[in-house]
Amino acid sequence: MTVPSPARLPPELGGDLPDCVPARMVNEFAYCPRLAYLEWVQGDFEDNADTADGRYKHRVVDREGGALPSPGGKGDGGEGEPESIHARSVWLSAEEEGLTARIDLIEGEGEMVTPVDYKRGAAPDLPEGAWEPDRVQLCAQGLVLRANGYHCERGVIYYIESKTRVTVEFDEALIARTRELARGLREMGASGRIPPPLEDSPKCPRCSLVGICLPDETRLLAAAQADGVSETAPASEEEDRVRRLMPARDDALPMYVQEQGARVGKSGESLEAWLKDKRLGESRLFETSQVALFGSVQISTQALSEAMDRGIPVLFFSMGGWFKGLAHGMMHKNVELRLAQYRAALDPAQSLKFAAAWVAAKIRNCRTLLMRNHPDPPAEIVESLNRLAREAGRVESQASLLGVEALAAKQYFSVFAGMLKRKPEGGEWRFDFNGRNRRPPRDPVNALLSYGYALLAKELTVTALAVGFDPFLGFYHQPRYGRPSLALDLMEEFRPLIADSVALNVINNGILTPADFIRRGPACMLTPEGRKKYLRAYEARLDALITHPIFGYRISYRRVLEVQTRLLGRALTGEIPEYPAFVTR
Repeated sequence: MTVPSPARLPPELGGDLPDCVPARMVNEFAYCPRLAYLEWVQGDFEDNADTADGRYKHRVVDREGGALPSPGGKGDGGEGEPESIHARSVWLSAEEEGLTARIDLIEGEGEMVTPVDYKRGAAPDLPEGAWEPDRVQLCAQGLVLRANGYHCERGVIYYIESKTRVTVEFDEALIARTRELARGLREMGASGRIPPPLEDSPKCPRCSLVGICLPDETRLLAAAQADGVSETAPASEEEDRVRRLMPARDDALPMYVQEQGARVGKSGESLEAWLKDKRLGESRLFETSQVALFGSVQISTQALSEAMDRGIPVLFFSMGGWFKGLAHGMMHKNVELRLAQYRAALDPAQSLKFAAAWVAAKIRNCRTLLMRNHPDPPAEIVESLNRLAREAGRVESQASLLGVEALAAKQYFSVFAGMLKRKPEGGEWRFDFNGRNRRPPRDPVNALLSYGYALLAKELTVTALAVGFDPFLGFYHQPRYGRPSLALDLMEEFRPLIADSVALNVINNGILTPADFIRRGPACMLTPEGRKKYLRAYEARLDALITHPIFGYRISYRRVLEVQTRLLGRALTGEIPEYPAFVTR
C-alpha cells in the first residue's frame, strides 16, 4: 500500500499557526514532542487520575483574583511605597517572543515581579531543583512578563504535594533553551508531521494520552514497514509483543433508557431516568460513556447540555432498535485526520485497500466463529470461506469485492443454523433459522442479528467521532444521507465476533425464549424485557477481555474498537504502512 503524505491543513483553509504558542505547550514539547503535537495541533486530550488530581489541586489559582498594575506604575502602598502585587490566573501574551501564558500567580512589588507556577507533585531531587519542562514553562512566563514591561529575573515553582517553593533563576542558558524549544514547537506545528513515539520510555505509562498515542503499537507496525514486512506476525496467547499501557477496560459505561414515556434529567453529578413519579435508575456522569434512548424517551435541556459539555454523546433509536442519530458537543479539532480521510475516500485505490482488509477479516472471523460453535462444520464451507478471504485481498474493484462478500455471507448463513442448539429434551424453546432477512427481520434469530448490528454501528459511530473522524464518509460503504458509512466499514470485522456471538449466546444458553419476541405483521422484534436481557449480554461481550492478535496484550472488546479505529487514523496519515485488521483465532 502506498503510504500517503502526512495530512495537513493547507494555509488557504486557515492552516497557518497562531501568532503565539502557549507556554504550557512549550513544557509538553520539552517533555515529549509527540504529546505536544497531539494536544496542540490535533486537539486531543484525555484525563487520567493524575490530570484530574492536578486540576483539583490547581483549582484555587485557576480563579482570577488580585490586580496586576500597569508596568511603570508605582501604585499606592502607603507613604510612597510601591504597591505589593498578588494577582492570580493572569493571561498575557508577547508577540515579539511568540509566546502566550496564563500565569497561576504573580508576586512582587512595583515593577519587579515573580511568576509562581503550581505543580501537583513533589519537588524532584535534582541539582536544578525542578524538571526541565517545568523550568522552561516558568521561563516562558518570565519572558512574557518582560515583554510586557515588567522586571522579571526569576520565578518560583510551588510543588503542592511536598509544599516546596523552588526558585528558578532566568539565566542566559535557560532563556536560550526556552526560546529554542518554542521555536522547535512552532516548526513542528508548521511541518504537519507528527513526531515519532518515544521508544520504551518510562514517561509513557503515566501519560494520559497513551491510549491515543499508541506508542508501542505504532512503533511495532512502523518497524514492519521499515523491514519490508507486509504483515506483522500474530502474537501467541502468552506473548505480550508490546506493553499494555492503557487500562484493559473502560470505567465509563453506556446508560440505556427504553421505558416508553420515560424522561432523563440531571440531578447534581448524576443523570436520572424517571417514569412519571417512579425513579427508574441513575448513572453518575463521570461513569457514563454515552446515553442511548429508545423510542419515546425524553431528555431535558439541562441533561443534554451537561452531556455535551462532558463529551458524552446522546444516541437516539427507534423503539425497535434502529439507530437514528446522535447529539454531541463540538466536533473534534483534529482537522488533519479528516482531510486524510477525505483524500483517501476520493482515491479508489486507497479506498479499495481498506475495504479489502475489512472484508477479508470479516470472512476469516466468520470462519473462526463457525469452527468454534458448529458441532460438525462442513469442510467445503470452511475451505470456501478461507479461499474467499484470500480472494478479498486480491480483488481489483469494489464491485468484485461486493461479489466476494455476498458469496461468503451466503455460505456462512447457509450453515448458521448449525451453530444454534436444537430443542433440548423436554424443553420448551427452539429457534429456527432459514437464512438472513431484514428490513424488517421476520424471525427471532434475524431480529437478534439486526439489533446487534444496529448497536454495533452505534458503538463505532461514537468511537469514530471520539477519535476525530467523520463517521458518515466511508471507504467501502458508499455515502448515503444519514448513514454512518465509516462506522459500518469499521464494524465489518466485528460483526461475527460481537453481534453474531451475542445472538448465539442468548439463544444457546436460554437467556432469551420465544416469549421475549413479538410479531407485528411480518416483522419480528424483541419485547422490552427481551431487550433488557439482550443488552446485558451485549455489554458483557464488549466488556470481555480478548488477547489482541498482533500486540499480545489482553483488553476488552470495547477497547479493541477504539484501538482499531485509532490505527486506521495512523494508516491514513502515513505513520504505519497499512491498516492491521483484527482477526481472531
